[in-house]
Amino acid sequence: MERIIQEPDAPEPEATRRDADVTESSRANRGWWDRNADEYQIEHGTFLGDDRFVWGPEGLDEVEAELLGPPEELKGKDVLEIGAGAAQCSRWLAAQGARPVALDLSHRQLQHALRIQEGAAGRVPLVEADAGALPFADGSFDLACSAYGALPFVADPVRVLRDVRRVLRPGGRFVFSVTHPIRWAFPDEPGPEGLSVAASYFDRTPYVEQDEEGRAVYVEHHRTVGDRVRDVVAGGFRLVDLVEPEWPAWNTQEWGGWSPLRGNLIPGTAIFVCERD
Repeated sequence: MERIIQEPDAPEPEATRRDADVTESSRANRGWWDRNADEYQIEHGTFLGDDRFVWGPEGLDEVEAELLGPPEELKGKDVLEIGAGAAQCSRWLAAQGARPVALDLSHRQLQHALRIQEGAAGRVPLVEADAGALPFADGSFDLACSAYGALPFVADPVRVLRDVRRVLRPGGRFVFSVTHPIRWAFPDEPGPEGLSVAASYFDRTPYVEQDEEGRAVYVEHHRTVGDRVRDVVAGGFRLVDLVEPEWPAWNTQEWGGWSPLRGNLIPGTAIFVCERD
């Protein structure tokens, strides 16, 4: 579980493990990202860049990974980015000649996308919507992608996957990255204290931060590797690959519970490469 930034001057929320349904999770995470988008972009904007496609804190770049396919084959493709944040990945896709649409739940994150786009040669269409209710017609896209967007935060991932499948054309590919499930068994600490198992890997109870009245202000949902695979299949996809990026020598940064120390010992990110038959 990974809460990257705490809202300044706000009372410390209570961290707990409890159930949180689709509605509560969506409301809490929309509010959290709206409140914290500014600090998130300040802290991580340099690493993410304005037009890079990075799959996670390890720094795996789509230029090298080619999980959506060779860059030269992206030209002319309609691509949906889900949980786009400031739309950095979408701008990279546009530079390859693709036709991306960047979707996010957070209005403030999309305002940062507009800020970055000011003065840019091309504009990426931005859509504010929930990943579980995509406002697009069936078969609108050739590809879909999500770099730590939506899937870690939704209570019903199969609902999201089915809707992504709906808007993809036959043969379309959906690639998404999430916190690696094994990390839920370890404390969310980048140093040595984060190297000892502290919780059950099999406990699917959501991680919730709640205010003094018990209202969730942040929710993250845990799925085991097996759960994720079953979700992909239940969503109507075929799993093509499961990528676990290794920590590269050049990356010396710490990002929440991610760090070179932990990254050289346990995986921090899981990337699921799926295709719609």
